[in-house]
Amino acid sequence: MRKAKPKKRVILPDPKFGDVLVTQFVNNLMVDGKKSTAFTILYDALDIVNEKAEKEGKPALEYFKKALENITPSVEVKSRRVGGATFQVPTEIRPDRKVSISIKNMILFSRKRSGHSMAEKLAAEIIAAYNNEGAAFKKKEDMHKMAEANRAFAHFRF
Repeated sequence: MRKAKPKKRVILPDPKFGDVLVTQFVNNLMVDGKKSTAFTILYDALDIVNEKAEKEGKPALEYFKKALENITPSVEVKSRRVGGATFQVPTEIRPDRKVSISIKNMILFSRKRSGHSMAEKLAAEIIAAYNNEGAAFKKKEDMHKMAEANRAFAHFRF
């Protein structure tokens, strides 16, 4: 390669929980540079989740992390042209990309949900993901099924 790889930027932990994952989530949730609004949405969603989580005796942040873990895919398929034919080749995903995919899926499917505020929609998606259900979990399952179906083409991995 001609150019050096760009350095990873250091993400500072969020003010309330002191967690880097929360900041990463907020950075993806943010629209038009409105970070404080994104923080408000996430904190409100975690407050809604906290009301439900108190019954189980777990903090909202733990609930949130478990939900993200449940929708994190381990394999994905990439298109690869071999001799005029295009194959869907299953490949392992890097750990940092896994987290990024799960965060983006949760935000995408939260936005698609019906509800009043984004905080309510996000809270509903977090609870659904925690219980291994919801659209984001289904997306992960579909990705794994696709990779399993195309396992025969794994030798085309690059």
